[in-house]
Amino acid sequence: MSDDKQTRPAMPAHPENLSMLAKRRIEAEILGHVYQVLKASHGKEVAMKTVGDAVRQSAIEQARRFAAETEQGTSLQHFVDMSKLWQKEDALKIEVRRKTDTEYDFDVVRCRYAEMYREMGLGEIGHLLSCQRDGSFCEGYDPKLKMKRTQTIMQGASHCDFRYTYEDEGGSDAGAAKRGG
Repeated sequence: MSDDKQTRPAMPAHPENLSMLAKRRIEAEILGHVYQVLKASHGKEVAMKTVGDAVRQSAIEQARRFAAETEQGTSLQHFVDMSKLWQKEDALKIEVRRKTDTEYDFDVVRCRYAEMYREMGLGEIGHLLSCQRDGSFCEGYDPKLKMKRTQTIMQGASHCDFRYTYEDEGGSDAGAAKRGG
């Protein structure tokens, strides 16, 4: 039997006819069952770690596909334009706080993803199914894109505070960024 990776065409980053909210619902229906089975057989800690690891890997891979599909290359502006996919169907209500060439700060004041997970009885793992994807996505998309967030609606806050920075190539060296400087 041949290697599937060699014969299978590359998957698009996201199907055009499917909203991200609908995609996350489909994923949650499956992962919710996986979580329950793992929780019963291996305990809550193992179940959460397994689902969290799988979703993190998925987010990184999806981000790599988005990056590969952009003809102009990754950038903060491309990321901002692309983020509209996550807002389709009024999935997120955001309030932009700052937008510059290197910074994009916004608050999510309504999150239908969080609402959906709670309605599905998956509030316990909603942060794993969506919230943790945000930082992982940056890793796969472009290592120059960094995200900070101190709170989420999914975990009980009034809003999610997203703070993105994009390190320009000439303004900071990679070594300084890794050292925190």
